[in-house]
Amino acid sequence: MMTKLQIYYGDNLKILKQFEDASFDFIYIDPPFNTGKKQKRGEMYYEDKFDNFIEFIKPRLEAVYRLLNSNGSFFLHIDPHESHYCKVLLDQIFGRKSFINEIIWAYDYGGRSKTKWSSKHDTIFWYAKDPNNYTFNFEEMDRIPYMAPGLVGKEKAARGKTPTDVFWHTIVPTNGKEKTGYPTQKPLGVLKRIVSVHSKPGDALLDFFSGSGSFGEAAALLGCNAVMIDNNIEAVKLSAKRLSQYNPECIGFKQ
Repeated sequence: MMTKLQIYYGDNLKILKQFEDASFDFIYIDPPFNTGKKQKRGEMYYEDKFDNFIEFIKPRLEAVYRLLNSNGSFFLHIDPHESHYCKVLLDQIFGRKSFINEIIWAYDYGGRSKTKWSSKHDTIFWYAKDPNNYTFNFEEMDRIPYMAPGLVGKEKAARGKTPTDVFWHTIVPTNGKEKTGYPTQKPLGVLKRIVSVHSKPGDALLDFFSGSGSFGEAAALLGCNAVMIDNNIEAVKLSAKRLSQYNPECIGFKQ
C-alpha cells in the first residue's frame, strides 16, 4: 500500500480551516507545554511560553473535534504545566463520556531535583468522538516483559504481557540513531504503539504540531496516510529530510 505524506509549513489554525469536516480517522498532537522556557538543542529551538495557553489551544482543540470522523480518536500529549486545564477544556468540547484514558508516559533519564519529586512523565489524554464506536486493535499491541516471569510460566513469559495506561519507555537516546537534533523529540516506540492500536492501514492521520516528524514516520511505517503541520521552518525541513524515502509532498516550503 502506497503511503501518502503531506508536510505543511505555516500557522496550523489557518491551515486546518482548509480541511473538510470529518477528514481524519485519528489525530495526535504534541503542542508546546508552556514551560516558560526556550526549548533549544543545537541550532534548533522554539519558544515555549504563552501569556494565555488556553486561549491559544482552545480553537485548535475545537478544530480537532470538527476534523475527526464519527469513529475517530484524538490523543493530546501534554505535561503537568497545562494538563489539568486541557482536560477540563476537552471535557467541554468532546463531552465527559468521550474521555477514554489518561495515559502516562514515564521515563527515567536525566538529573534529579533536590527540592521536589523529580518530574519524569508526560500525560496523554485519549478522547473518542463516539465513546461507543472507535478503533482499538488489541491484537496489534506490542508485548512487554513480565517483571516476575517465573510466576507466570514459560509460555506466558515468552509471549509477554500487554501494556497498561502507564507506558514505561526511554526518551530518544542522546547518541541514538533515532535522534534528529530537534528539542522535545518524542520516541518512535511510543508513537508506533499508539498508531498501531488506534488506526488501520490506509487511515488518514493528522499531527499539527509535528516537530521532527516522529508521528509521521510512525504512520508511514504502519501503512497510514498522514498530514503534518508545523510553523517552524527548520522542523518541516527536518521532517521532509527524515521522511524522504516516502516522497512527502511539501506545502508552503521547498525541501
